[in-house]
Amino acid sequence: MTAERFPISLLDRSRTRAGEDPAHALAASVTRAQQADSLGFHRFWVAEHHSVPGIASGHAPVLMAAIAAATRSIRVGSGGVMLPNHRPLQVAEQALMLEALFPGRIDLGLGRSLGFTRPVRTALGVEKYSPDDFTRDLTAVHAFLEGTGPVTAMPPLAAPPPVHVLATGSGLAVAARLGLPVVVGGPVLFGELGALEEYRRSYRPSPAWPEPRVTISLEVMIANSPERARELLLPEAVALAESRTTGSFGPLREVTTAEADALPERVRTAVGRQLDLAVHGTPARVRTELGDLVRRTGAAEVLASTSTFDHDALAAADAALADLQT
Repeated sequence: MTAERFPISLLDRSRTRAGEDPAHALAASVTRAQQADSLGFHRFWVAEHHSVPGIASGHAPVLMAAIAAATRSIRVGSGGVMLPNHRPLQVAEQALMLEALFPGRIDLGLGRSLGFTRPVRTALGVEKYSPDDFTRDLTAVHAFLEGTGPVTAMPPLAAPPPVHVLATGSGLAVAARLGLPVVVGGPVLFGELGALEEYRRSYRPSPAWPEPRVTISLEVMIANSPERARELLLPEAVALAESRTTGSFGPLREVTTAEADALPERVRTAVGRQLDLAVHGTPARVRTELGDLVRRTGAAEVLASTSTFDHDALAAADAALADLQT
């Protein structure tokens, strides 16, 4: 793989939008996946978030089934199923059922995030979840998928779907011990790469993954000018920045540069930090920056978690991003 050519996939979080019914966000995810399939993207992953006004997707396997049924060849996965909220046997059974229905097209991304707020965590029944808990549950899911668990996860398959670990910090160490690929994002990509180096150094080869594998995940936006690309990222960045003040991650709303500049200083600072963790600009600039990140991190793949308020602008950005693969 060279810096000029690398697989690109999409992570879609079914973002709700001001003025739209939340159910529309799920339909939009299916439509976006169909476009991604026709554009030649490698994978299309969906998310799990509970009781978050800005995200309609609460159960990734259900949405994965709808998307896989509506597409032809693109791989469909979870970014991710959060193990604190599910029993390992159920996670394995859902993945195996999807793989049986859509052979060779299912990915199982697993994470350890808890609910967004304390009331959500209480409703889910999980207040604490340690790295040891994650190791235990991840090992159990893998055993059920491989047919080596204490009971048989149905339907048993000779080739179960691959597991990827959504990893930060201790999650990288867990993935290395179990011989699993990782998906990393955020500050891990733009700071010191010691954690990734340790993952590779301590990696224990597994039958499915004899070598360590890293996918990098980040916000990516392409437009005709750097200014427009930055503006298209503002709805997501502002929503996230405001959530840290209000405790509620709300629907996307249209935000112009002038409106963002008029926000309180604390919010503007948080927005700036978010934009610093994104790659955005013209196609040529994005190609160069993504190529630099791929070289720097040794990544095998880019998972772009792009979102914006304008559906048409998002579709155009996806099309431009797909062109970078050729």
